[in-house]
Amino acid sequence: MSTGDTQIVTQQVASAEAEVASRSWSERVIEGVIRLCGISAVLILTVIFLFLIKEGIGAFREIRFLGLVSSRWYPIEGMYGLMPLIVGSLLVTAVAIVFAVPLGLITAIFLGEIAPPWLREILKPLVEVLAGIPSIVLGFFGWLVVAPLLQSMGAPSGLTAFTGALILAYMTLPTIISITEDALYAVPKEYRDGSLAIGATQWQTIWRVVLPAARSGIVIAVMLGLGRAIGETMLVLMVTGNAANIPEFGFGMLFQPVRTMTATIASEMGEVAQGSLHYSMLFAIGIVLFIITFIINSLATRFVGGGRRRRGGQI
Repeated sequence: MSTGDTQIVTQQVASAEAEVASRSWSERVIEGVIRLCGISAVLILTVIFLFLIKEGIGAFREIRFLGLVSSRWYPIEGMYGLMPLIVGSLLVTAVAIVFAVPLGLITAIFLGEIAPPWLREILKPLVEVLAGIPSIVLGFFGWLVVAPLLQSMGAPSGLTAFTGALILAYMTLPTIISITEDALYAVPKEYRDGSLAIGATQWQTIWRVVLPAARSGIVIAVMLGLGRAIGETMLVLMVTGNAANIPEFGFGMLFQPVRTMTATIASEMGEVAQGSLHYSMLFAIGIVLFIITFIINSLATRFVGGGRRRRGGQI
């Protein structure tokens, strides 16, 4: 090899090493930013929880357990029973999810598996636009349109748990549809082709191949929708009647006014003196809501992780 060829090879090697070093440096920067974002999210969550504990722990010290789980929330008389608020929150959220999940799943399947590309390009942006509608606007719609309509159909009152559940279901639909459709899109095309090649119909392919493969994403979509529903404030404050009572058990309980935990915090926080028992109790409601949300997310994470382990051949 001549001297000129040796110099060219040396220059190429040096250039390659410089490129590797530059790429390694940029990768370290990106990795550091991602690590910082993850640590920041955990720290912020920890700070929020500690703040809730600091402000709300006094309520748990001063009120006995039986008082906390009683059926009366009437702070003027010193009654701080959380059961009406918990029941109201769970009732409205559960009914909303019952409506939203099937409709959102069917819509996502249509967009991701059945609709032609030109129609999908029109409908998908429209669904995402719906997610940007402010909850206060949906609350006004429920108050002025849905509530009078339900009352004209025979409901004792238009502002009920059912009204709040309907509007909450509509509000959570864009989240469930968008994330579920993305999860279906992430399923490899080879799965569909293989199923169709052995004689399965399109519906059988969707039901037995695509949906199980996208189960993790679907569960995440439902959990995000559930989290948005249980954490909604202004909408439920406007359309559920805001009555801190436990509805009588039965089908008619859907058509009775209820009050949620978030609505209680929003409606009463501006009326209490800082440091009072009532003030601490509102933060205690925040702690209970935080714990409920944490339990739901933990169950979803365990469900998704268990599904992945089973698909990987582990028990």
